[in-house]
Amino acid sequence: MPRVHISFAESALTDLESLRAWYAEQSVPDVGTRLIAEIFQRISTLADHPDIGRVVPEFGQDFLRELIQPPFRIVYRRQPKQVQVVRIWRSERLLRLTPDLND
Repeated sequence: MPRVHISFAESALTDLESLRAWYAEQSVPDVGTRLIAEIFQRISTLADHPDIGRVVPEFGQDFLRELIQPPFRIVYRRQPKQVQVVRIWRSERLLRLTPDLND
C-alpha cells in the first residue's frame, strides 16, 4: 500500500497550541514539548498504516478513527489517499460530531 498524505485541520492545530500553552502555564513547558513530540511521532505512523486506529466508538463511522497516545486521543478522518487529523483531546473527553465530519 502506498503512503498516504497526512494533513491537520485547524481544530487539531488549535488543540496542539492549547496543549503547549497549558503546560507552559503550569511551569512545565518541557512536559508539553515532550508530549507534543510523542503525538507527532504517533501520527507519523499513519502515513504507512492509515487504518491502524480504531473506529471512534461514539460514532461507529468507518472513516472517523482514533489513535490513543495516553492521555490523548488523536482523532482523524480516513480518506482514500490521505488522513486528516481533526482533534487531539484528552482521553476522558467525549467527542461530538461536527457537521463537516458527518459526510
